[in-house]
Amino acid sequence: MRHGRLVAAFSLAGLLTLLGWTVTTAEPSFETTARYILEVVKAFRTAYVLQVVEHTRAGGMSPQEDWQKDAHFLPLPAQFVKAASEQVDSFEIGLIGLAPLNPANRPRTSAEADALIQLEKNRDRRFVSFVDGNQFKAVSADLALVQSCVDCHNQHPRSSRKNFQRWDVMGGLVVRLKRDVEPEGFSLPAEPSKRAPATLERMTPPPTTAPPWVR
Repeated sequence: MRHGRLVAAFSLAGLLTLLGWTVTTAEPSFETTARYILEVVKAFRTAYVLQVVEHTRAGGMSPQEDWQKDAHFLPLPAQFVKAASEQVDSFEIGLIGLAPLNPANRPRTSAEADALIQLEKNRDRRFVSFVDGNQFKAVSADLALVQSCVDCHNQHPRSSRKNFQRWDVMGGLVVRLKRDVEPEGFSLPAEPSKRAPATLERMTPPPTTAPPWVR
C-alpha cells in the first residue's frame, strides 16, 4: 500500500511538472493551461478518495492528519494533493476554503475568496479564472464526494462549519500561474545541477550495457 501511495503521488507530481514546463515554454493560453492542470489534479484526487481511501476503509485503514505515525493510516485527500504539489516549482496548486480545517488553506486574497463565493452560489459553475496581481489564478469547485468527507469536516473540533452535506461545495482547488512567461522557451543551465537524485532516480539502476542504437 505504501508503494501504491508513492506511485500515485509521483505520478501526479510528474504530470504537474510536465504541465508546468508547458506553461513556461510554449506560452499557451493561461486559462486553457489552468483548466488542464485542475482537471489532472481533480482526477487524481477523486481517484485517491474513491479507489484508495474508500476501498481500504473496510480493511482498517483510514485517513488521518497524523498519518505518518501508523502504517494503517492514510493521508487526508488535502494532504495528498499538497504533497504532490510540493514537488512542482513552476506553479502553485492548493486547496482553499472559506471554512478550512487548516488555517493555511484560507484564501490568500479577496479575489480568491470571491471565487469561492461564486462557486458556492452557483453549483453549475465549476470553474472561475481571474488575474490577481502578478499571477493568473483559477479555482474549481471541490465537492464532498463521499459521506466520510462530510463527517470529517462536520465533526472536526477545529471546524467552524458543522452543516456540510454530501455534494456540497466544501472549498476549491486553486492553481496559481506566474504571468512572467518566457516566450523564448526553456534555457538549460550552464552546468549540470548539483541537486541530490530524486527518489525514482535512486530506485532506477544504471544500465549495464549500451543500448543497441549507440555505436
